[in-house]
This record gives sequence, C-alpha cells and structure tokens, in this order.
Amino acid sequence: MPITQRDRQILRIAGPSIVSNITVPLLGLVDVAIVGHLGDAAYIGAIAVGSMAFNLIYWIFGFLRMGTSGMTSQAFGRRDLACVMQLLVRSLTVALAVALTLIVLQWPLEWTMVRLMRPTADVEPWARTYFSICIWGAPAVLGLYGLMGWFVGMQNTRMPMFISIMQNVVNIFASLTFVYGLGMRIEGVATGTVIAQYAGFAAAIVLLLRHYGRLGRYMVWRGVLQRNELWRFFTVNRDIFLRTLCLVAVNLYFTSAGARQGAVILAVNTVLMQLFLLFSYIMDGFANAGEALGGRYYGARNGDAFRDTVRRLFLWGLFMAAAFTVVYAIGGMPFLRLLTDDEAVISASSAYFPWALVIPLCSMAAFVWDGIFIGVTATRGMLVSLAVSASVFFVTFFCLSPWLGNHALWLAMTLYLAVRGMVQTVLYRRDIAGKI
Repeated sequence: MPITQRDRQILRIAGPSIVSNITVPLLGLVDVAIVGHLGDAAYIGAIAVGSMAFNLIYWIFGFLRMGTSGMTSQAFGRRDLACVMQLLVRSLTVALAVALTLIVLQWPLEWTMVRLMRPTADVEPWARTYFSICIWGAPAVLGLYGLMGWFVGMQNTRMPMFISIMQNVVNIFASLTFVYGLGMRIEGVATGTVIAQYAGFAAAIVLLLRHYGRLGRYMVWRGVLQRNELWRFFTVNRDIFLRTLCLVAVNLYFTSAGARQGAVILAVNTVLMQLFLLFSYIMDGFANAGEALGGRYYGARNGDAFRDTVRRLFLWGLFMAAAFTVVYAIGGMPFLRLLTDDEAVISASSAYFPWALVIPLCSMAAFVWDGIFIGVTATRGMLVSLAVSASVFFVTFFCLSPWLGNHALWLAMTLYLAVRGMVQTVLYRRDIAGKI
C-alpha cells in the first residue's frame, strides 16, 4: 500500500514503541540468565515467582500509563498546555501515593504472593528476599508509568525507547557487579533491578526537564486538585483498572487451566503463547500510535484526520496480522524448536499449532481499538468489551472443555480476543464516530 503522511506519523510513534515493548521482558530475562549460572535451580524459581508477583502488581496499576496517555494527547491536540502540565503532576502524585501504599503493605503482599504461588521450601526464602528488596523500586516503576504515558501523549515515543534500553544496560552492569564482583546472590540481582528502575526514572526526569522544562511556565497548581478534573482522572483510571482485572483473570486462568492438564500441555501452551506475545509487542506499538494520534486529533476536533488515523491503523494492523500468519505458517514449528528441545512438547504442539496461526487475525482489531479508545478516553467502552469477551472466554471453556480438552481453552482464548474487537467496533460506531 502507498505510504502517506499519516503512515509516517504512525510509524514515527509505533517504531520506537515496538523497540520499547521488546526490551521490557529483557529485565526479567537478564535476572534469570544471571542466577541460572549460580548452580542452584532454586534461584531461578525465586526469580520466576518474584517477577510474576511484581508483573501482576504493576500490571494492575497500568492505568497510570494508559489514562495519562489518553488525557495528555487530547490536551496536546487542543493546545491546552496548562492541562498538559497538570496531568503530569497529577499522574506522578497518584503514582507516588500508590507506590508508598505498596511499600507500607509489603508484608501482607509478600504473604499473599507465597500463598498464591506456593513455591517449594527451597525456593520460598529466596523469593521472599527478592520481593523484599524489589518492592522498594515501586516509586520508580509507577512514576515511570506516569512519565511514559505523558511522553506518549506528547507524541514522543523516542524517550521511552531510550529509557527502556538504558534500564537494561544498567541492570546488566549492576547485577553482574553485585553477583560476580561482590559475591552476592539473589539479593544482588534484586538490588541491580532496583538500581536500574531508579536509573530509568532519573533519566526520565532529566529528559523531561531538558526537553519540556519550558512548559513549566504554563503550570497552574491550583488546577491539579480541582474536583472536576480529579473526578475525571479517577473515573478514567477506574475503568482501566477494572478492565485490567478482567484481563489478568483471563490470562491467569488460561495458565492455570493448562497446568491442570499436565506438564506437557502446560509447556505446549506456554511455548505457543510466545508466538502471540511476539505479535502483541508489534501491535502494542501501533496501539500506542492510536493513543497518541487518535487522542491528539480527537482533542483538536479534527474529524478528518482522526478518521484517517483509524483507517490507516487498521490497514497496518491487517498487514501485520497477515504477515505474521504467513511467517508462522512457514517458520512457526522451527521457532518452537528454538524454545524447547523436548520432543514430547514439540510433538504435542502440532495438534494445537493452528490456533497460533489464527490468533493474529482474530486479535488485531482489539489492539487497534484499545489504542484508539485510550486516546479518546472511552475507557468505559474498553471495560464493557473486556467484561463481555471475558464472559465469552469462561463460558466457552467451561461448556466445551469436557469434550474438547485443551482445544476448548484455545478456542475460548481466540473467541475472547475476537469478541473484544467486535464489541469495540460496535461501541466505536455508536459512541465515538458520530461525535467528531
């Protein structure tokens, strides 16, 4: 398809976002790689348990990034720089309050982690050590959520990309120094992770002051705690928070349902899900473009540019979905062999591999609409679509699993992703398209 000026705008935002998305899981992979050479499998288990706990906690508070991004892009579109600055301060204030609450509640959170994940006796003390150190990184992590969302809202994804890359470099250097230079073990890896988190937050503050410091003159402090604006901020983020809970419930149940079918099926589902995750990293980049550009043109009341952005995003989504389907059809099974050399897992994967081929096309619309809905802060629609699709997931699995087994689980996941996109399409036409 011919590349238009709108496509260049989309790619300028999506490209750095994709790089950032790919680097995010590297923080955990680096920790696993380092402890994997310490000679005790319990260390790997401790990292796995601790990382999963923090992933769940921070994922739930992802509204700090998404809500900030949507509202900032709209304010940027209408050139309301006072509102832009108030959103930044408001987001950072809420992030700090949430982070301090997590630190205060760290002991019940740690107890809950152990009860939910039930690590073995040799893993548990190391998992507790990892958790007790990494919890102190909460202010940096949640503060970065607010800053990253604000940068995206300001149409700038290069800064989040730079920060993500820098964090990984610092994490590698710090963790290696503590573990191999100072002889520390899990505590060294955890300390290195926290240092990397604060290094990323500090870099974000420096970049903010350097590139946006001039906007400080537009700051109106009394507007930060204005009742109406606070109510809108928390309403938008409440819907995203509840949506995220539904999302977490589906993903956790998908894993647990696979685990109940035995180690081989759990491994099969895990390796096949990597194909979907790889596609999601790419599509999340285009979703970020939808947040930034969709919110900008919606805020500016530029209907033609807004509709053109939606149209071009869907064309890119279809192109990416078709490309991934072809690539997976040709090289998907060889890729699985890179992830595991267990012949039992590879052999069992062939029966479920067709599900990995259809998921990109079935899920594409959900990613694009998520970005658009965040940009226009139609968060109630996001919550409704997730609640409906999650219901479809659970009903499908419970009704069909006695006959279809693991195929029922993959069918439920595929329908869940497809229904999200379909419901959002209906809501877009009903609630958004006619208002701009």
